[in-house]
Amino acid sequence: MEESKKMATLAVEALEDKKAEDIRILDISNVSVLADYFIIANGTNRNQVQAMADNVEEALGKAGFVPKQIEGYQSANWILMDYKDIIVHVFSEEDRGFYDLERIWRDGKEITKDEL
Repeated sequence: MEESKKMATLAVEALEDKKAEDIRILDISNVSVLADYFIIANGTNRNQVQAMADNVEEALGKAGFVPKQIEGYQSANWILMDYKDIIVHVFSEEDRGFYDLERIWRDGKEITKDEL
């Protein structure tokens, strides 16, 4: 769990660095075996969404964390970055509202960066 907290902190800081909007951290460790944390954020345009994903990949890569899978980069509507213990969801504004992961995963506990 400590490693996932470190990954989540690095991911959130990388998103903040690229001016991500409405960053949410969901602790799903008690409701799913998929991951410990979902990190959800959105950008205002395609370039920003891709830059946010690039920055997360770079920050986690420098710390030695390799993604298991990254999907959706080309379309930049919803980029899913699976790091096993954390999953980062980077959305366009429209798609975030449409998919509403916060509602779907409401059984998870929303936490702040300070609680990691």
